[in-house]
Amino acid sequence: MVENKGVDQSESPKIDFKRSLKSSNMSEDVLDSMLDLMRRLPPTRVEENVALLCEMCPDYADDLLGSVDQPLQVRHDKTTGKEYLICDYNRDGDSYRSPWSNEYDPPLEEGTQPSVKLRKLEIAANEAFDTYREMYFEGGVSSVFLWDLDDGGFAGVVLLKKTLPAPTPDEPSGSWDSIHVFEANERGRTAHYKLTSTVMLQLKVKSEGSGEVDLSGSMTRQQEEDRPLPDPAAHIANTGRMVEEMELKMRNLLQEVYFGKTRDVLFDLRSVESLDKQRKQRELQKELVGLLKR
Repeated sequence: MVENKGVDQSESPKIDFKRSLKSSNMSEDVLDSMLDLMRRLPPTRVEENVALLCEMCPDYADDLLGSVDQPLQVRHDKTTGKEYLICDYNRDGDSYRSPWSNEYDPPLEEGTQPSVKLRKLEIAANEAFDTYREMYFEGGVSSVFLWDLDDGGFAGVVLLKKTLPAPTPDEPSGSWDSIHVFEANERGRTAHYKLTSTVMLQLKVKSEGSGEVDLSGSMTRQQEEDRPLPDPAAHIANTGRMVEEMELKMRNLLQEVYFGKTRDVLFDLRSVESLDKQRKQRELQKELVGLLKR
């Protein structure tokens, strides 16, 4: 979860991808070897590393892109003028579909499209999560994409991204990317949902005294539950509540468990103040306690 950089990343040693891949048993499962390699590489370089692996093994590029979560990228819808997010779920070849205009960029004549009924639900979902984004993130970009399943149900993905640029080089910066993939299957007046949520978080602090420190990584959680479905529009409220609850849980885990543990480890490894100063403070405290007991 933690990457501490005391030197400029451009000067750090490069990964020998060919040697790493050859050391794996490629004849058994190349994709597993690639995913195993990605888990061992710095999370701040995931886009660069995925691009290199796709270049080396183009036959496995689609499988790799569909298996590795990458920071979301923002695009501009030329028709509506709105921003939207791109990922593997709205990609068809080299084109990406906008949730606002339902058009592909670059243009694609026979790109995958949701059914007419599902497209109406997709439009309403984008409007709903746009409000959710403003409530919880006060900025950023959100996108929702839906697609039909062969069994009669449907699936979708909710994308949220917020970037905090550093006003000055000495101030902290960071980004939050969340990807919520879900399946919905109607069962009469109820619906069964399967949700897989991934949060990618990066925080960077740089100062002359302590150098540059990166806290970056990702977390994935899953959940299944049944919810009432009085009408088709209830899918939006149901998935909205599930996403809201999941993000709150994951945010609390990041804050209390991961960052709290990181803080404890750092304080055990190195003191912020000099040890001599801390020793004098403890002696003074003992002396004051002794005087109060008299």
